[in-house]
Amino acid sequence: MRRRALVSMLPLVLCAAAAKAQGSPPATDVFLAPLSMRAGLPTIGTPAPITSWRGYDNQPSFTPDGRSILYTSVREDEQADIYRYDRTTRRATRVTRTNPESEYSAVVMPGGKRFSVVRVERDSTQRLWSFALDGSAPRVVIEQLKPVGYYAWVDATHVATFVLGRPNALVVVDLTTGRADTLARNIGRSIARLPDGGGFSYVQLRDSTATLTAVRGGHASDLIALPRGAEDVAWLPSGGVLASSGAKIYAWTPGDAGWAVAADLASRGLSNVTRMAVSPDGRAIAIVAERR
Repeated sequence: MRRRALVSMLPLVLCAAAAKAQGSPPATDVFLAPLSMRAGLPTIGTPAPITSWRGYDNQPSFTPDGRSILYTSVREDEQADIYRYDRTTRRATRVTRTNPESEYSAVVMPGGKRFSVVRVERDSTQRLWSFALDGSAPRVVIEQLKPVGYYAWVDATHVATFVLGRPNALVVVDLTTGRADTLARNIGRSIARLPDGGGFSYVQLRDSTATLTAVRGGHASDLIALPRGAEDVAWLPSGGVLASSGAKIYAWTPGDAGWAVAADLASRGLSNVTRMAVSPDGRAIAIVAERR
């Protein structure tokens, strides 16, 4: 690891986060599908939409009990806020209402009492913030680290962040000491905690290759090259991993020689599958895609 000071970098704006400045983001929806294992390969059932708004719905994450899904939605006012979908009632409620600030990538934090977001502030600064579960009591998580694009909680006191720059950087912050370590540069947007809790993964970009890389104990090791066109991954509780490209979702288990197609959603009217989230029990998957 190379230790770096928490330095403000030149603010580059995410496509989604720049909705107000650059027009409407893509019309994506969040779909929920059953997930099971068959002969060692994940099987994805028929996806059902949980969003009905025809604009931008994206970045789903399950709550720790698996009963709800948090996601970002951009509505008529071009305001990005966090919504919560209840899997039992099949209804969504708005959690944040913070115009002109916008919130993205909501995740319930370790401890379960608050959720974190990437917040685009009034001056377009992007930092990691947190809210109470009801959307109240906002506060900055890391004061000086910016502009943050994506992140994942490694444990209760460490967070791995994608910091926008030229090139983008992987910065891991110790919230107890304030120390920030830059582990890699030129990385992809997908950062995820490993299912066994022993570290996290990120995507290393090299020329035309995107490689899934794991970090354990501060040491990085390449796992496997992603399928062509893939940039988003999601880990299964069993230790396997999913990657999306086009209308297909691929699966790989450490030890396997390569990726296998777990689902082709083109026949179900979906295209451009991007972000995915797997429920804590491994029996459901939330999928972001566009309707054909």
